[in-house]
Amino acid sequence: MAQIGTFTRDENGFAGTIKTLTLNVKVTIKPCDRDNDKAPDYRVTANGVEFGAGWSRTARETGAEYLSLKLDDPSFTAPVYASLVQGDKGEHRLIWSR
Repeated sequence: MAQIGTFTRDENGFAGTIKTLTLNVKVTIKPCDRDNDKAPDYRVTANGVEFGAGWSRTARETGAEYLSLKLDDPSFTAPVYASLVQGDKGEHRLIWSR
């Protein structure tokens, strides 16, 4: 598992930065209206462009809530899947794993 982002919660959702070897962008994760059960709970945007979606989840073992994110862009070879989890000091960490 690798941490690729750090976020803080605000009145509109989450705001933070995603940093990888090829990506360094400020990102917002905001709740959105759902029109069916499979629709995302959140939209992920960077520079005003949507590049991902998120679903609220609960961990089976701990009961902790987190966001399951799918990030995609034409420059990616494949979608990136990550989890936004709350850290020890109130910050939220974006964790990526393959």
